[in-house]
This record gives sequence, C-alpha cells and structure tokens, in this order.
Amino acid sequence: MNCAPGGARLANKVFPVPRLIPRPSNPREPLAAGIGRGKFYSYSLALVNKFGMLFPKKVKHRKWQRDRAYGARLLRPDTRGTIVSFGSFGIKATSQARVRSNQIEAARKALTRSLGKNGRVWIRIFPDRPFTAKAAEVGMGKGKGDLAGYEFEVRPGRVIFEVDGVTEAIARESLRKAGTKLPLKTRIVARR
Repeated sequence: MNCAPGGARLANKVFPVPRLIPRPSNPREPLAAGIGRGKFYSYSLALVNKFGMLFPKKVKHRKWQRDRAYGARLLRPDTRGTIVSFGSFGIKATSQARVRSNQIEAARKALTRSLGKNGRVWIRIFPDRPFTAKAAEVGMGKGKGDLAGYEFEVRPGRVIFEVDGVTEAIARESLRKAGTKLPLKTRIVARR
C-alpha cells in the first residue's frame, strides 16, 4: 500500500493529509463525497479533524479520570510497539509523557517537510485518551471541564514515528527535528 507524498501511515492504514481546495465558484455546484463545508473545503476523515489532528472516531466515555501522569507504572518500559516494524528508521521514547494530538501533528509536519517527496512516514501512536480543561479565570467546582482534546500516554521504549525511502543522513536529521516537537526525550533507532 503506497502512500501519497505528504500523506502519512497510521499503523499500516494510509490516510491523506488534509489539503485545502478553494470553494467552487457556483454555490449550487454539488460537493464531492468526503468534502465538508466552510471557507475552504478540506478532505475529511474520521481520524483527522479539520485542523489535521488525529482524534478517535467514537469514544465510549467522553471524559476520563486523569489518572497519574507520573508514577512507577509509567516509568516501566513499554512492552508493545518497541521495535521498528514498517520503515527503516524510527524515533523511540526514552522517557514518559502524555503526547497530545497537536504535538503529534507538529512532529509529523516537521518530518514530512524535511523528508521530501520520496520519504514515507508511519505514525505508530494514536491519541485516544481525552483530556479536559476549564476556561481561564473559572473558580473551583461546578463540574469537570470541557473536552480539550486527545492525548496518548507514551512510556519509555515506545516507537513513535517510522520513516523509509530516504538516505540514513536525511532520515536521522528529519527524526531529530520531529523529536524536538515532542514533550519527551527520544533517540533514533534503525531497523534490525
């Protein structure tokens, strides 16, 4: 399954990066399937919102309890997703953090820009954990805050991105740039 330039793969599923296309000149002109409304139309998928960020199609519980952001369980190395499976090089977490969907998107953009047209990207994590936030200057109480977005709990050893189709020097530099966009310590690994 080939990935179009500028696209990304999510655990072996290809999804297009949203492309903005101008509004048709005739407002009565029928819209193509999968194109939404707005000043600009963009290709929309269930896994990518209008800002290009990942989020789940459907959730059982809209608001979760916070759980511990730091602790012994989160410092233990991850047991799943620890090897480079799809590409030639990957970026692996060496510390733990909760990575938000906008941080994943920022890292993906940095990767695809520096890889060029030949490079392919796989995103190995998916933000499925909702987090909430109360508005600024709101007092305590009066219920839990509104849904602010989605995040993924990364533990040490987890492969976050994988790349292929470029030289080792370009891949390492691209992954280094992507690592600066993430809130955790990372290292670049090659496929065994």
